Amino acid sequence: MRRRATAPVPRAPRAPLVAAALLALLTLAACAGTPPADDTRPAAPRTVTPVQGCGPAARTDPADLTPGRTPARCSPGAPAPRPLDRRRELTVVSGTLGAEYAAPLVTAVRRGEFARENLKVTLKVLPTPDALPLLAKGEIDALWAAPEAAVVHGVSAGFPLRWVAGNYSPARGSRSGLWVRLRDGESARRVTMEDRTLGTMIGKGSVIAYPMGRTLARHGGALDRIRYQQLGTADVLTALRNGGVDAAWLLDPVWRTLDGDRDYAYLGGQPRGEPLGGLLFGPGLLQDDRAAGVALVRAYIRTVNTYFAGDYKADRAFTAELARLLDTDPAVLAATPSLRMDWEIRSGTTGRLQRAYRAQGVLTGDPLPERRLVDRSLYGEAVGRRP
Repeated sequence: MRRRATAPVPRAPRAPLVAAALLALLTLAACAGTPPADDTRPAAPRTVTPVQGCGPAARTDPADLTPGRTPARCSPGAPAPRPLDRRRELTVVSGTLGAEYAAPLVTAVRRGEFARENLKVTLKVLPTPDALPLLAKGEIDALWAAPEAAVVHGVSAGFPLRWVAGNYSPARGSRSGLWVRLRDGESARRVTMEDRTLGTMIGKGSVIAYPMGRTLARHGGALDRIRYQQLGTADVLTALRNGGVDAAWLLDPVWRTLDGDRDYAYLGGQPRGEPLGGLLFGPGLLQDDRAAGVALVRAYIRTVNTYFAGDYKADRAFTAELARLLDTDPAVLAATPSLRMDWEIRSGTTGRLQRAYRAQGVLTGDPLPERRLVDRSLYGEAVGRRP
């Protein structure tokens, strides 16, 4: 017998995050005047030279979407620091510093990888809707987030924003993704998702729209045939458990709570081998101080190669250190597979994301070409390989 639904979790009404971010960007545009249509000035040509420790494996074919693809890698400690001629102070903002996907950032600060580039990096927590207009104005330097619908709207409006480095994709065995509370007679292979309510932290316009749309299609649903209920981070699992929502997108390690419970089913998650977020730069690091942008990316890549190249959780001491840095339970952190950290951006990802945003009704007009949203040249320079 399935558990019966109880009362939904109460929540305060809030505007969808994509709408809040878009409103902030439009307000910024009104105050600053109309941005140029071609929003990023061509950067001055920079010499790309081979980098010791970063051989052919430091670049993969961007079109390769094979789930088991080996991510780009350099040797541990590579690319070596190339300290800037003067110290730069940079602010990098993330929606959270407690999630595992933010571990390379906090580790780079803790282990001094940014400092080796003559960078003083300050990490701050700020919701993406609040951070995005600050990035567009150059008041913060980088955003650890994703090319969500609000970013596409911002670039369409002429703001110099680019996705410049990837973050991760799930490892084999991960069940981070779409979970549903089963109804009587249903099983993981026989679930009808049409007209069900989805609990989500972001709402419409999040990058999870792309993998979620693919998963829904396999179960009789679609992005425009489900209902969205936006919830706080701590409320999503509670709402799924008590019947306030029918389904939810659960990240590591939250899904472990439901794994093995026959009242729930995992339907699918982010494609393996395809990062959906990472570093986003604004005008400062894209245009005004590109050397500092390359240095920031180089330190990030070195951190991945040195500390996150493979199954980093096999090192118990390092896992315990990560747990302290992320302020999480070491046992919970160790209970999920290591993420596949990946600084490269796959070809076509932004096109697939835009199609999903259109299906949700949060994006209209002609799709932006990839060159308007992605800049691979910074990580290419960092590893000595032209993208």
